Amino acid sequence: MDNNAVKKKHKRKPLTKVNMLHYFRLFLRSAIWIYLIVKYIIYRVHGGTDIGTFFYTTPALMIAIYAVFVLEMIMRFFPSNLESPGCQKQFRRNYIKTGNTNIDVQDNNAVVLVAIIWVALNGIFGFLRLTGVFDDGIMILICGAYAVSDIICILFFCPFQSWFLKNKCCCSCRIYNWDYAMMFTPIVFVQNIKFWYLWILLVMSIMLAVRWEVTFFLHPERFAESTNAYLSCSNCTEKLCLHKNQLKSLWKHISEYSQERVRRLK
Repeated sequence: MDNNAVKKKHKRKPLTKVNMLHYFRLFLRSAIWIYLIVKYIIYRVHGGTDIGTFFYTTPALMIAIYAVFVLEMIMRFFPSNLESPGCQKQFRRNYIKTGNTNIDVQDNNAVVLVAIIWVALNGIFGFLRLTGVFDDGIMILICGAYAVSDIICILFFCPFQSWFLKNKCCCSCRIYNWDYAMMFTPIVFVQNIKFWYLWILLVMSIMLAVRWEVTFFLHPERFAESTNAYLSCSNCTEKLCLHKNQLKSLWKHISEYSQERVRRLK
């Protein structure tokens, strides 16, 4: 292999607009989560008992945070070039016929298992809330943790993809639009009526997931690479797999370097 081929092989791939937006969301959601954790700790240290006032000390900021998630979900209801192909394959405009009529969604059976695991996990948190071990503030912090984890799954590592669904990438993910419903699941167990507006987030997220499942039922051909060329690697506009491979390569080099340093020290 000549030098030009080697350089081409190791050339860094530029981030797409969607990738950059993912990183911005990761930064924003992480900042929001850290802020909520600090705010909650300070509130508890100062002896706060009415968790209903947890968010009302900085109403303008909390409204802004709330609006961010509302706007993100509204965008998901419509086709957009700023969203991942993973959630855009449901729309008619993104259905590119391959000529194949054999609909093959290989990870469909694992969806039920994922749903059971998710319900069981949050059922534990719900039990702790109902027994008074957790309060409403903790449930909201769990939502924040889910929001950060959602972007980590897209950019770095997704346990659902690797352990259960076995899909090739996020673009072909069977449950991509479940993310907001999963993110806001803990709101089910929030009891203080002062947090009524959080239920709007939950209802919107459920509507997104229901629409996704209804579309899959009516148009499964849009969700399979065998019938929808939009999901093929050649038509992918996100190129997130290239980015993930770069990160894997980086970690591999770091590991090899560390092992070499240890060997030399010995």
